[in-house]
Amino acid sequence: MNNEYGKVYIVGAGPGDTGLITQRAVQILHEAQVVVYDNLANDELLRHCASQCERIYVGKIAGSHTKQQEEINRLLVEKALEKKTVVRLKGGDPFVFGRGGEEALELAAAGLEFEVIPGMTAAIAASAYAGIPLTHRGICSSVSLITGHEDPEKVESRILWEHISPGTGTLVFYMGVKNLSHIASNLMKNGRPENTPAALIRWGTLNNQETLTGTLETIAAQALETGFLPPAVLVVGEVVKLREKLRWFDNRPLFGKRILVTRSRSQSSELSSRLRALGAQTVEFPTIEITPMDDYGDLDNAIGRLDDFSWILFTSVHGVCIFYERLLKAGLDSRALKGVKVAVIGEQTAARLRGFGIIADLQPEHFTSEAALGAFHSRKEDLRGRRVLFPGSEIARDMLPEGLRKLGAEVVIVPVYRNLVPEYTDGELDELFDTPPDLITFTSSSTVTNVASILRKHHREHSLERIHGASIGPVTSATARENGIHVVTEAAPHTIPSLVDAVLDYYTRKVKE
Repeated sequence: MNNEYGKVYIVGAGPGDTGLITQRAVQILHEAQVVVYDNLANDELLRHCASQCERIYVGKIAGSHTKQQEEINRLLVEKALEKKTVVRLKGGDPFVFGRGGEEALELAAAGLEFEVIPGMTAAIAASAYAGIPLTHRGICSSVSLITGHEDPEKVESRILWEHISPGTGTLVFYMGVKNLSHIASNLMKNGRPENTPAALIRWGTLNNQETLTGTLETIAAQALETGFLPPAVLVVGEVVKLREKLRWFDNRPLFGKRILVTRSRSQSSELSSRLRALGAQTVEFPTIEITPMDDYGDLDNAIGRLDDFSWILFTSVHGVCIFYERLLKAGLDSRALKGVKVAVIGEQTAARLRGFGIIADLQPEHFTSEAALGAFHSRKEDLRGRRVLFPGSEIARDMLPEGLRKLGAEVVIVPVYRNLVPEYTDGELDELFDTPPDLITFTSSSTVTNVASILRKHHREHSLERIHGASIGPVTSATARENGIHVVTEAAPHTIPSLVDAVLDYYTRKVKE
């Protein structure tokens, strides 16, 4: 191999669930300078790539090829010759019906270094998520993985039907929906009983996974009747009967529910992951883009005069993080807050502050500006003549600082970040709203007003009245109703875990109704 050039990693992305990719694959994605990826590789995996990484889509779906396989092979060679670290990201496992072997041979012929990183193949993963073990003691002790792509008009088949059909082994056909009748017919002609259980599994391991069960005799007609489309695997064998008792993935309480998450991209992970764990198909629709200020002179000046302040009030995780970033840049740490009391709104804000070794002196039970003012009242805190530092959003609500001023405080508002509204194209909004989501989560009034702003800007006001909203609290709910949005559930207390509980409770009640 010629080490003067780049190296190509042929990487299995797994079946779809991003949690099933290997640690080695994630490590290499971090290092990649170029990623060449397929239609069946989950786009979310590209988040592991550096911002400067070149991303090249070469997806192939039935009837539409962005690039032919020969072009992909040449592309990998060209990028390696440019001394790049290249990742060829392929759905499933690259050496199981993934044509990874062809790509590796091309690289080997060019004298280029390559490495193969296996991925979990769809036969194993999709079957497990459908509750179908491919082998089971007393039922089946062998498995065959077979292509379903073969042209039924071929004079000679490469599939040895007379050998794979008899017996009790499990058969898994990849991409067999198009040729389903042909496959079933050949199996029955060559010894498999008509009543052999069969299952089609589409979008395996994703929260929109579909599973259709029947028998060899019925499965093709069932697929046609229900409009069952590829990509899918076909599992044939007695193990399919175990699904009735072993299904665990598609009977979770939120399975199949499409929920839009409107938090900023940096904050959406906790809410999305909690909803996905309950079976929801989450789609990130960030309506807030957090950007830094151009100038932190005012914050730096305030940090240099911390002894002048009696209180610091944090209302967001972003405010805490940016404050401490500038504090550390000034060569200081939490000891600089000695003698200064700290108030926070929100459990996540308080938790982030604790990460810096500070326990809040005041944290209202409810995470609203009104509750914070009430907490100051209940403490009978004398704020007359006291200076309060308020590092927060450039568009922070006036209610809290004005309320503190009425209590006699001198409030110094220092903007430390901006909340901007992201730009969306008509095509992106079509994808999000042409099929109305089951639910949209709102975690602040800003997420509501920004959703309304985005939709009105694109003349989609009619979409607002079709929204079913899950709100984090009464202020957010009121803003939603003002914008014509129907709020179906509200968190209490006003936290992300409680919002998830509220969503779960809403759908539990709907089932009972």
